[in-house]
Amino acid sequence: MKTNRRIWGAAMALLTAAATLALPSAHAQDWPNQPIKLVVPYAAGGPTDAIARLLATKLGESLGKPVVVDNRAGAGGIIGVEATAKAQPDGYTLALIAPGPLAGMPNLMKAPYTLDDVQYLTVVARIPSVIVVNSKSGMHTLDDLIKKAKAAPGKLAYSSAGPGTTPHIGMELFKDQAAVDLLHVPYKGAAPAVTALLAGEVDATMVDLLPVLPHVGSGAFTVLAVAGPERAPQLPHVPTTHEQGLKGVSMETTYGLIAPKGLPAAIANKVREAAVAAVNAPEMKQTFLKQGAIPATSTSDEYRQLMAAESQKWKGIITKSKITLE
Repeated sequence: MKTNRRIWGAAMALLTAAATLALPSAHAQDWPNQPIKLVVPYAAGGPTDAIARLLATKLGESLGKPVVVDNRAGAGGIIGVEATAKAQPDGYTLALIAPGPLAGMPNLMKAPYTLDDVQYLTVVARIPSVIVVNSKSGMHTLDDLIKKAKAAPGKLAYSSAGPGTTPHIGMELFKDQAAVDLLHVPYKGAAPAVTALLAGEVDATMVDLLPVLPHVGSGAFTVLAVAGPERAPQLPHVPTTHEQGLKGVSMETTYGLIAPKGLPAAIANKVREAAVAAVNAPEMKQTFLKQGAIPATSTSDEYRQLMAAESQKWKGIITKSKITLE
């Protein structure tokens, strides 16, 4: 009798285990059956938000359920990424992020997560950074900026979107590689930083191409360089930093989709396939290019490796330049 009870108990344990293992598969087959939240760790109206809303529309069409953008701004993107990392890995919380919250901020402060606490799905777009001056400055090339800065160390000022942001890190990288001293003037976002340059409050800035594009051709700006090895398709006449002898100056904003760690593979694959199809749609490519972005996709592992490399790059310049959030 005891033997039968043991056999029965063992059988029930096996059945329970089998049922538990089957849950993710069954859940994946049923997914999605409700709206999906796409977290954006920045305020509405910015470049990340703009790309997220384009992507959300396409993902919703492909997946058959609405994809709703949820702006969770604050702490340089940390609040939104933390909310995503701590959400249930059920496929109903995703996030579109730039490198800052993952690769940058954890090198500047104690973040409530690490690079390994999220699941990487795919890159969706890249936005080149550009070095820009006011057209009244008399500077027409990157060499002009370097010569003027060396002639007056610490006198020329550059604006950024805030301490520890991509424009800040990018210009500190430029300062290091060009051996110049520039004064950092932080603003609360990319738009105010560009406005400050337009108003002549600062002499230069490095910023994503997106907020610069509307002013190209107006005569207000002179774009001195694209910060990287490749020219931007939107500005084919503008040389790169690499072409102008600064091969160590590469900075761009890579946007990608992440999810809470532990997302079932079947759901992760569905999301990634839908995102890749959306990015590769001809009308989406054209829209991205008009907004200053370059459509791009990747495998999940390629995206993870990219963020790890970005983290090391940011850590190096943050340490060398003694950058803080103050």
